[in-house]
Amino acid sequence: MAVDNQTVDKIAELAKLQFTDAAKEEIKQDLNKMLDFVDKLNELDTDGVEPLIYMLDEEQELRVDDVAGHVTQEEALKNAPNKDSDYIKVPKVIRK
Repeated sequence: MAVDNQTVDKIAELAKLQFTDAAKEEIKQDLNKMLDFVDKLNELDTDGVEPLIYMLDEEQELRVDDVAGHVTQEEALKNAPNKDSDYIKVPKVIRK
């Protein structure tokens, strides 16, 4: 798989970034180098190798998820700079 100009343009659009033509060419070369490096893994013989789920053979001990403290709705709204009766109002950040 090779990265082309359309792929770089799509990534830039998704990331809301703009690049010059020279920067796009450099990014394309870097992405192709990364993909070539990862493609080297296909050269490894992995027949008979069990998948590794955990780094250690020991079972993971999970802690109990206890609620330590909470803030009531009134306390949360008390110092909010912009609010209505139930919610904190925030400015719109997504534009298209």
